Amino acid sequence: MAEQLINEFTVNRPIEEAWPLITDLERIAPCLPGAELQEIEGETYRGVVKVKLGAIATQFKGEAHFVEKDDENYRAAIKGAGRDTGGRGNASADIAAHAESLSPTSTRVVVSTELHITGKVAQFGRGIMGDVSNKLMAQFADNLNQMIDDDGIATAAAAATSAQAPDAGDAQAAESERPESAPAPADTAPTPATAPDEPQIRRIEGPATEPIDLMEVGGSSIAKRAIPAIIVALVLILLLRRRSG
Repeated sequence: MAEQLINEFTVNRPIEEAWPLITDLERIAPCLPGAELQEIEGETYRGVVKVKLGAIATQFKGEAHFVEKDDENYRAAIKGAGRDTGGRGNASADIAAHAESLSPTSTRVVVSTELHITGKVAQFGRGIMGDVSNKLMAQFADNLNQMIDDDGIATAAAAATSAQAPDAGDAQAAESERPESAPAPADTAPTPATAPDEPQIRRIEGPATEPIDLMEVGGSSIAKRAIPAIIVALVLILLLRRRSG
């Protein structure tokens, strides 16, 4: 199944502050419902997206990386791919994001996603992904703006604390009045050869995320998909009863 999704959201910050934040995948990952970032290797981000429908739960394990990041024109492209850990299908996405200034204090971000889903999960997802993605993006924007507001409060508190600390200039002046110590002897030991730089895997130790409840998010869209299946089940039950009678 291939589906084109277009979503947009607003960040309550000027574009020069909003853009570095929304392209920082490590910081914004916890704002996306169901997403859990687990590790970073170089420019590759790995994690899971957890989903449930009633008592049925599943999760997609995958990775994403920037294909393009144009900070001057506020454009970015991301490639992501994942697989259902239960073996019910695979998903991949080509994501393009563009930010534009709405006002001196707000930024609009438009996200275009070309989503490909295969396997059994594709049968369920057809026709409802648009509604679900719109609601998820709205939740993401709310979480993101709440995080920005919380960071602003923390920054203001830190600034107030630093204002009460001793003047750094006085400390430097006192330091300059101290007599100079003798220079330390030069280290003549040979410098060990360094290995070539290799990407290091950094584990992200964060709290486990709750899965996306599609019944709660999708609402009537999920119900419309479920009703035909329920009708078919009822018809089959009636036929079996007549045959057994």
